[in-house]
Amino acid sequence: MSARELILGKLIAAAPAPGMPLRELEERINAHHVRGPLRGASGTELADTLERVMTSVRTDVWRVDAHSWPALLARKLAAAGVGSLLLDTARAEGAALAAALPAEVRTVSFDRPLEEWKNELFADVDAGFTVARSGIAATGTLVLAPDAGSPRTVSLVPPLHVALVYASTLHADLHAAMHAEAWSATMPTNLVLVSGPSKTSDIQQTLAYGAHGPRALWVFIIDDTVGATA
Repeated sequence: MSARELILGKLIAAAPAPGMPLRELEERINAHHVRGPLRGASGTELADTLERVMTSVRTDVWRVDAHSWPALLARKLAAAGVGSLLLDTARAEGAALAAALPAEVRTVSFDRPLEEWKNELFADVDAGFTVARSGIAATGTLVLAPDAGSPRTVSLVPPLHVALVYASTLHADLHAAMHAEAWSATMPTNLVLVSGPSKTSDIQQTLAYGAHGPRALWVFIIDDTVGATA
């Protein structure tokens, strides 16, 4: 039996019967995912997995504590030659980072309509800073919930995207995230899922970074949980 036939056979066998009630279908889906390899993993194990998967796709990851990360990130931004950083100082994390930045790193706020400063944003802003709503360990994914202070442009336009995520917000997989955060009932208008820097191989199958977004992604995982399970 070929691989194609094997895959099709599994799909056909798993397909719901005609007329199956939605509740029964949902129960089958839940039963499948509850046996996932990371279900029951501790917070540290989820953070370990997120770090491993994201690192494998050319993401720079640091494990930090809730007190030292602003100073560490500020030093790394300065060392990388970042001259301007787009961030929301109305958030506690944004304010903490702004206070730690050296004079050579200028802060920029998204405090006016995009049309008024589009040229500056695309040409002069070196990096954007966001705080993830949560993370998905199995796929190495950050879940961003854009708002007025940090619209999705912050994570998509600057060549460097810097993201902060709390280990306590990590989920085992997408199914776990959707259920834990009640996406079906309370999903925001827009969610951005980030699984590494922008990349494409559309041209002659050559992998290139930065074609549709940031060329580089830095992720700082705050280890704020010990022993918590997904």
